[in-house]
Amino acid sequence: MSKKKSTKTLAEKPTILVTNDDGVTAPGIAALVEVAKQFGRVVVVAPDAPQSGMGHAITIGRPLRLHPVHLFGEVEAYQCSGTPVDCVKLAVDKVLHKKPDFCFSGINHGSNCSINIIYSGTMSAAMEASIENIPAVGFSFLDYSFEADFSLSQQVAAEVMHALIKGQLPKHGLYNVNIPNISLKKYKGVKVCRQAKAKWKESFVERTDPHGKKYFWLTGEFQNQDKGKDTDVWALSNHYASVVPVQYDLTDYDLFKSIKF
Repeated sequence: MSKKKSTKTLAEKPTILVTNDDGVTAPGIAALVEVAKQFGRVVVVAPDAPQSGMGHAITIGRPLRLHPVHLFGEVEAYQCSGTPVDCVKLAVDKVLHKKPDFCFSGINHGSNCSINIIYSGTMSAAMEASIENIPAVGFSFLDYSFEADFSLSQQVAAEVMHALIKGQLPKHGLYNVNIPNISLKKYKGVKVCRQAKAKWKESFVERTDPHGKKYFWLTGEFQNQDKGKDTDVWALSNHYASVVPVQYDLTDYDLFKSIKF
């Protein structure tokens, strides 16, 4: 007699929180939801408007609003009036009423490699989850266009999710994943990297509005100061997806050991 294969019920599958910083209607989050659905029960809580560059900001001076939306088929989803970090906090406390098993943030429209992680709302949402001991990954695709083809990004996301959920990656980790803007044929695979030492050389363009008042528009040029071949910047420029394990502990341990008072 043949035995029937056992199938997990929805309740037995991991609960996956999906969020982003580009807003709940961005194509990138829809692409991420489609992948995450393969691995568990997905709940979406994301900003109701773009929140790029918000970093780890939280809302304390005005009330937050949370409304259900129907954008991802049968997936339970909400839009939040706050920041990406607010979304994670509200998801845990008011939507799920518990910590999810995993948090996936993105897929961001644009790079979050190197120093960009400091400013990234995408990575700050994942970091907030990590602070709560929730395994988390931020996904970013090096294409700013809302018409971007997310095929490669979804392939990479599936590979990383599988490794994390199946225990091939440490589940206590926080991971910054960036995907190059190349064709599937040119893609070489995933490379574990360190964060490149790089910065933005910034300047402000000065302009005048129709009322004759000055205003300023931030612009800049990304400058890689790191020639190492083990960095995220190198990997992306050489057709790899980069995976950087990161942490929210900013202690400089080498300096800590050397300081004497």
